[in-house]
Amino acid sequence: MISQLLSHHFPQAAVLATTATLIILLMILYFSTKPKPVYLMDFACYRPPDSLRVPASHFIEHVERSGRFTQESIDFQDKVLNRSGISSETCMPISVHEVIPNLSIRASKAEIEQVLFPIVKQLLSKRTNNREINPKDIDILVTNCSLFCPTPSISSMVINKFGFRSDIKCFSLSGMGCSAGILAISLAKDLLKVHENSIALVLSMEAITPNGYQGQVKSMLLSNVLFRMGGAAVLLSNRKFDKPTAKYELQYLVRTHTGSDDHAYRSVFQDSDDDGEQGVSISRSLLHVAAKTLTINVSRLGPLVLPYSEQFRYGLSAVLRRVWQSSSSSSSGRGSIYVPNFKRAFEHFCIHAGGRAVIDALEDCLKLEKEDVEASRMTLYRFGNTSSSSVWYELSYLEAKGRVKKGDRVWQIAFGSGFKCNSAVWKCISDFDSSEVNAWSDRINIYPVEVPNMFNL
Repeated sequence: MISQLLSHHFPQAAVLATTATLIILLMILYFSTKPKPVYLMDFACYRPPDSLRVPASHFIEHVERSGRFTQESIDFQDKVLNRSGISSETCMPISVHEVIPNLSIRASKAEIEQVLFPIVKQLLSKRTNNREINPKDIDILVTNCSLFCPTPSISSMVINKFGFRSDIKCFSLSGMGCSAGILAISLAKDLLKVHENSIALVLSMEAITPNGYQGQVKSMLLSNVLFRMGGAAVLLSNRKFDKPTAKYELQYLVRTHTGSDDHAYRSVFQDSDDDGEQGVSISRSLLHVAAKTLTINVSRLGPLVLPYSEQFRYGLSAVLRRVWQSSSSSSSGRGSIYVPNFKRAFEHFCIHAGGRAVIDALEDCLKLEKEDVEASRMTLYRFGNTSSSSVWYELSYLEAKGRVKKGDRVWQIAFGSGFKCNSAVWKCISDFDSSEVNAWSDRINIYPVEVPNMFNL
């Protein structure tokens, strides 16, 4: 009735009222469907004591004295270690320093406590909005450890230690490989979408204690050499009033899983050898599988982050390649697809420190410079492959170097068994003090160091 009167006596007013109503409805629709921001308040990485360091000579002597390996297996591990890019600064848990490693569940839990408890305490003690974070403030807890899944769970161990609330939403992820750190962030992000005004704590690590391989299969011996102890704690929030004190905002998270392909599925595979010794086999096809999975992941991430000029050049090269391949007169120099310049999308790169070959391959594949992969190489050098936490050691390195500035974008790339490639894109939203204590601050001044070329050894 009112609208009819308005339209009859005041046609312009009716139009304005209708337009205003549509605008209000569109605004409500926009803000109701707009993704809620996820802020990274802070994070901490575990720094093992120097007493747990594993110099190369110590590692080989331990392998020899254990009496478990043939001379061929000992020589193989020595050769891989010398070419790995891993230094004598890396550490193993005390249980592995014993001549006959203590693989018990008690020793494994002790490693979990040694790694996670200090960094959780460190993270909670940091001041947010002028006060320390109370354990009762934590609404969501996500832990991930691929190869060790005790009962009660790792998340329950943390809850018991710090006295979190009884209604906390907790999850323990296992079997998700080295990419589980970003996968855990993905789970926390999805939970923060539906639980307003919440804080999430994400804990990532791998347990070294129960997973040493005692057999002679070379593909399984690789994990003995590459993996070292470490872990990371990450604090996330979706509370608007936390934004001024947050370090980063999560912009994109893209997950790729190629496990439907049998070669990808078995490229990193836990199994028993013919003698019944359990270990994780790393296939020779791993780099090929990783490259294929990365390509799929990047094809989904690229349109979200790359400028249109880079997307156009990539698309044009793909079309021309198809044309040239279908032409019988195509020359041998044609047909290559343009590799987008991701340095136009990101200022910093954190590539999973899975091994020297992985870092080298991505440096070449993405056409990066030496400085772009410095954080990854130095993380591998000082801490070794810490599995799902390695991308956080790399970001910690960049912070300690004072390289991350407000407005910078960081690309974390992680690979894991399955086979998976996960990418997380963070935008720095604050200026913070690069001199604050972190895993690198005790000796950041000596890095980067020159790592001998593996092919010259």
